[in-house]
Amino acid sequence: MSVRRAWEVREHEVTTSWFDVCLAFADGARVDLLAVLAEGGVFVEDVRAQPPLSLDDLTALADWIEGPLFEACGGEPGPPDEASSRHARPVWPRGIEGRRLVAEEYLAAQGEGIDPVLAVMCATGHSRRRSLRLIAGARDAGFLTPRHVRR
Repeated sequence: MSVRRAWEVREHEVTTSWFDVCLAFADGARVDLLAVLAEGGVFVEDVRAQPPLSLDDLTALADWIEGPLFEACGGEPGPPDEASSRHARPVWPRGIEGRRLVAEEYLAAQGEGIDPVLAVMCATGHSRRRSLRLIAGARDAGFLTPRHVRR
């Protein structure tokens, strides 16, 4: 993670600082954001992610970058909470184990009447296209029934 001070505004006794933050992951995922440090809090003004973040990850993003932002400006973050230990993208196993887990998420969502593709997207943190590929891999591995049965 890299943090670069973009600009700072001092008004009376209050200082507001903007930071360019870049998160790069080993799997090629990337999150660029503009964060504001003001009045003891971290606020995210703009986020661009490739692949897109899930709603849960987007919610946890500010908590996740709070420590490094406070460190970059010489301050102290507040006490850590449960969300600050979460990753921007969950760790998902590869190979047959990953395919089995995709199938479990898919079938559980189907049983609950929820969109199964969206459930896989949320579980893996991947885009819709990548999630559809994972689901196809689970079908090919025999964990899910074929999509179309030829007669």
